[in-house]
Amino acid sequence: MKNIELVENINGGALDSKFAALYGKENVESAKQRYTDAIEKFTEAYGCDRELSLFSVAGRSELSGNHTDHNRGCVVAASISLDVIAVASPTDDGIITLISEGFGKDTVNIAEFCAPITEKFGTSESIIAGMCAGFSANGYKTGGFVAYVTSNVLKGSGLSSSAAFEDMIGTIESHLYNDGRVDNVEIAKLAQWAENNFFGKPCGLMDQVACAVGGIVAIDFKNTKDPVITPIDFDITGAGYNLCIVNTGGNHADLTDDYASVPAEMKSVAAYFGKEVLREVDEADVIANIASLREKLGDRAIMRALHFFEENKRVGMQKAALESGDLDAFFENVKSSGRSSFCYLQNVYTNKNVSEQGLSLALCLAERILKDKKAAWRVHGGGFAGTIQAFVPSDAVAEFKNTMDSCFGEGACIVLNVRPVGATKIL
Repeated sequence: MKNIELVENINGGALDSKFAALYGKENVESAKQRYTDAIEKFTEAYGCDRELSLFSVAGRSELSGNHTDHNRGCVVAASISLDVIAVASPTDDGIITLISEGFGKDTVNIAEFCAPITEKFGTSESIIAGMCAGFSANGYKTGGFVAYVTSNVLKGSGLSSSAAFEDMIGTIESHLYNDGRVDNVEIAKLAQWAENNFFGKPCGLMDQVACAVGGIVAIDFKNTKDPVITPIDFDITGAGYNLCIVNTGGNHADLTDDYASVPAEMKSVAAYFGKEVLREVDEADVIANIASLREKLGDRAIMRALHFFEENKRVGMQKAALESGDLDAFFENVKSSGRSSFCYLQNVYTNKNVSEQGLSLALCLAERILKDKKAAWRVHGGGFAGTIQAFVPSDAVAEFKNTMDSCFGEGACIVLNVRPVGATKIL
C-alpha cells in the first residue's frame, strides 16, 4: 500500500482492531498518531511512491528467573505494550538503509558486510549485518530495504530495546523476502547468534524469545540450541493488575564489571566441579564442598550459586501458579525472588558507589505502598541500576505512580500491560 493511501486507511480506522489488540482500546488513537508520524518521517527520507509494510516488535519484561538464563536455567517472561515499530519498503540493490529515531542512519551492504568486523562490534550496523548473515547461513533469503524505525522501549530500562531491534530486522527480512515463513522462535535464535557473533556481546536467549513470541512464556534453557518454550495463558490485566516498571534513573556507566561478575562467579562454581554452567551441577555437591569453595572462590560466588538453584525452583513454582491462576503463590515467589536477589545475588546496587541506591529506595517505597495489599515487587532485569518491577492492583496504580514519579522524576513509573503478540507484521 502506498504512503498516502496507508495514512488515509489508518486515519479511517482500518487498523483500529489490530491496534486495540496490541496496545489496548484506550490507546488506539495514540497508536494511529504514532504510525502516521512514522510514515511521514519515512516519506521525508525516502519519498512517497513506495509500497509500504508496517511492523511491530514488543519489548519484554522478565517475570521470574533473575540471572538464571546465562547458566541454562529457567525463566518466565512476557511481551509488553511498549514496542519498536518500523515502516519498511523492499529494494532491489541488496542494501539496507535504516533510519532509527534518535540514532541516525545505518547503511549496510549485505553482500559486503557478511562476516563479523571487530571494529564494528557494539553498533546497530553489526546487528543488521548479523541478522542477514544468520538468515543466509540457515538457508533463508535476504534482500535490501529502506526503513524508518522508532521505539518507546526505553534503552537501559531492562525492557530489551536491543533484542526488539534485532527481532525487528529478522521480522522484516522474513516478511519481505521469505513470505513470513521464518517463525518467531527461529528469528529469536538468529538474533542471539547475531548479537553474539556480530555485535560482540555474549547474551543469552531470553530477551529475544520474549520479544518475538508474545504473551507470557516459560522458557527452559537446559538445551540452548532447542530451548523448551511454553506459552502460559494468564491475563494479568484481566485479573485486576498492572505491571509497573520504575526507572530509577541510575547511572549505568562503569557497571560492566558488575554485570559480568554474576555469570562469571556462577560459572566459577560450576568449573570447580568440572562443569560449564550451574545447571549441570548438583546443589548438594555445592553444600558438601562449601568450605573448599569459600577458600577457593569466596563467599559471594557461593551465595550467587545458591541463588541460582533456588531461583530455578521458584520459576517452576511461578509457572505452575500462573497456569492454575494462583496469584497468591505467584506473588509470594516474586517477593522471595526479590529478597534473594538483594541478599544473595547482590545485584541491587553496586559497591563502587554505595551512596547511589535508587533500586533499594524504589523497593523500599514499593513495600511501604503495597505491603497491606495483594501485590508484589522485585528488582527487574540485570540490576545494579535501572529498574524495579511491581505487580500493582489497578486501584493502587495512581498512588504507586505518583509516589515513584515524585521521587525519581515525572514518567519514571511506566504502567504496562502484557500484550498477546510479540513480533508481527501489521500490514
